[in-house]
Amino acid sequence: MTHTLKTNGSIDMERLQGAVTEMLHAIGDDPGREGLAETPRRIAEMYAEIFEGLHIDPRDYLTVGFEVAHDEMVLLRDIPFYSMCEHHFLPFHGVAHVGYLPEGRVVGISKLARVLEGYARRPQIQEQLTSQVAEAIMETLEPDGVAVVIEAEHLCMTMRGVKKPGSRMVTSAMRGMFKRSSVTRAELLSLVHGRHYH
Repeated sequence: MTHTLKTNGSIDMERLQGAVTEMLHAIGDDPGREGLAETPRRIAEMYAEIFEGLHIDPRDYLTVGFEVAHDEMVLLRDIPFYSMCEHHFLPFHGVAHVGYLPEGRVVGISKLARVLEGYARRPQIQEQLTSQVAEAIMETLEPDGVAVVIEAEHLCMTMRGVKKPGSRMVTSAMRGMFKRSSVTRAELLSLVHGRHYH
């Protein structure tokens, strides 16, 4: 059965299934054997889901907000995410912490998680993901500052190569007041990690 999926762009399911079949041939396995017969379809459907961020603009989630008299830090901590390393097409996963200093405009907290997910659901590297989330919030909400900290484990490092399971990479992107003020930055990091930084 041929599946076709359109998601604000297009994912060619038939071509994707063919590519998986070719990959199975290339590694020396038999795509026709019972255990693999449905694998090309399953992988195509999975890729359509985990790469759906390629066909959306995550900034759109930030367009519906509220004008409020709140200028103190807003922080959404420990947002779980999964993404796919663009170098080896293996997953990396962990948590993100997203904070901003509103300049009269706030969004529902679920929108911060959706922005993260929108950028995570595409071939990625962690450094770029961190910056993209920060830039989207900074450009769309125009707050006094944005901070994004991401902690993730990369399967391309834990199951191949140096094989160091449990190691986590930490990246941060600071914009506005979080970049200019060490006090503001320290407050954010103490809230994220539950300890004080100097």
